[in-house]
Amino acid sequence: MKGWALGMVAAVALFACAAEAAEVNIVALGASNTYGAGRGRTNGGVPSSQAYPAQLQALLAARGVSARVTNAGIPGDTTGGMLARLNSAVPNGTKIVIFQPGGNDARRGEGASRQSNIAEIKQRLAARHIKVIMLGHLGQIAPTGTRDPDGQHFNAQGHAAFAAWLAPKVIAAARGQ
Repeated sequence: MKGWALGMVAAVALFACAAEAAEVNIVALGASNTYGAGRGRTNGGVPSSQAYPAQLQALLAARGVSARVTNAGIPGDTTGGMLARLNSAVPNGTKIVIFQPGGNDARRGEGASRQSNIAEIKQRLAARHIKVIMLGHLGQIAPTGTRDPDGQHFNAQGHAAFAAWLAPKVIAAARGQ
């Protein structure tokens, strides 16, 4: 093989290795259960350092996945609020969004627009080639006894269950599966 061709093969191999090792940017978009804790009379939960985005990042690192999981949860947010802040919450370079729409729409009388807001968020992210992993039915993922006494939020074990449930889905999405 000629010297320039050998150099090209080496450059392509080097680029492929660098791409494999590149950090995956992930955004967790949601309300209080994404943030970790609520506010007002339902202020239970955990500090954001124990919320599922932080636990997921640690779990991915332990599995050898270089990822940065940004917590874009805002207590009390609705799907309309998430839609309004989508571009600022999900910066360019994001590969995956974990979307946890929560139940605040119904609590705030905005339930009628929930499904259309979710569809619009998913459509806008798809147009940006960002994979979406839906995180819903939290009570079915977290084991019994992981709800905070406020009844709305989860303790650290509940957030660990969310992170464990998400990890294989995030790894598959990061690998393009």
